[in-house]
Amino acid sequence: MSQYATYPSLKNRTVFVTGGGSGIGASIVEHFAVQGARVGFVDIAQEASRALAERIAAAGLPKPLYIACDLRDVGSLAKAIAEVGETLGPIRALVNNAANDDRHKTLEVTPAYWDERIAINLRPQFFAAQAAIPQMKAAGGGAIVNMGSISWMAGEGGFAAYTAAKAAVHGLTRSLARDFGPANIRANTVVPGWIMTERQVALWLDEDGERKLMERQCLKRKLYPPDIARMVLFLAADDSENCTAQNFVVDGGWI
Repeated sequence: MSQYATYPSLKNRTVFVTGGGSGIGASIVEHFAVQGARVGFVDIAQEASRALAERIAAAGLPKPLYIACDLRDVGSLAKAIAEVGETLGPIRALVNNAANDDRHKTLEVTPAYWDERIAINLRPQFFAAQAAIPQMKAAGGGAIVNMGSISWMAGEGGFAAYTAAKAAVHGLTRSLARDFGPANIRANTVVPGWIMTERQVALWLDEDGERKLMERQCLKRKLYPPDIARMVLFLAADDSENCTAQNFVVDGGWI
């Protein structure tokens, strides 16, 4: 990571990350730790999350505070945000990373399944912001980074409940930016392309996927979690102090 930017404003800044135990989220947690930030994160996967925190500490970096949490329980999410603020100091950056892009057939979606997709992919972003904003206001400002997806922009099929939720994230970002800009709180959406997490590779990167990747992207190379983490760092740092209500696409030129 040493070849990339260092952001002095992130040192000792309290950051809260959802879904920080694996994939893109784990890379985000690690990158903030390298910057010297005070990181708290939640994830339902306890073993992987604890291992990540220990690995970061063993590297001589500030050990993240991990709190086990099922984001479908917004009360527990709010309690975790309060705990991080009390333990590490007021949250100045919120990264709403957690999501689940399981495929599903539209004609088989039940109301219960629909509600669960929203409860994972949209509702926590709103309620995490609701819980963190008072801490940001008390600290004089902050940055909210919501995670979008190119899936709905590219007109992808096969998971309509997911793409609907991700499209809604963009509306949420713009409303938060408008409502809380006067309090010096910024809100932006990072829009990842097809990022080669372990999960994506295991589930969907077959021969057809490899071909599609090289056909659709302008850059003929794979994208990995650090590519997203570096954009998140920029948007959480003071370097982006006049960026708000925007989409930042990191997709190798897919769309």
